[in-house]
Amino acid sequence: MRSLLARLMSDPRYRTLASRAAFLLYAAVIVGGSIPGARAEVGELASGLTLHLTTYSVIALLLFCGAQGSSSHKACKSFLLIAAMGAVDECVQSLFPYRGASLVDWFVDLNAGLFTTAILWLIWPKDEIGEKSTSLS
Repeated sequence: MRSLLARLMSDPRYRTLASRAAFLLYAAVIVGGSIPGARAEVGELASGLTLHLTTYSVIALLLFCGAQGSSSHKACKSFLLIAAMGAVDECVQSLFPYRGASLVDWFVDLNAGLFTTAILWLIWPKDEIGEKSTSLS
């Protein structure tokens, strides 16, 4: 099953779709969080911790599946993008008087990205030839 998923996600069309979906979800988070009162309404359904963990885990999954290269390269790239996205999200929140930036939220984003990319790195089939060729370049 893992091999089938990896083969499917190695198709350039699906990788492109996964990358686009990650950035669309991120844009939706930024825009949705900027609407006055929207965060408070969503907060009635789930806590901020749950929202951050879920959202950034899904984004990390999509980024990982959309990246090219070895599983190590995919994990590093995905985690670094999650770190940057979480930081920008908190910076945008600090611009609005009805929102507030939180370092704790950013750490939750980082942990969600780290956990998700680590799990994907562990279960993603290792292509020994691909691993060697990307480490040489």
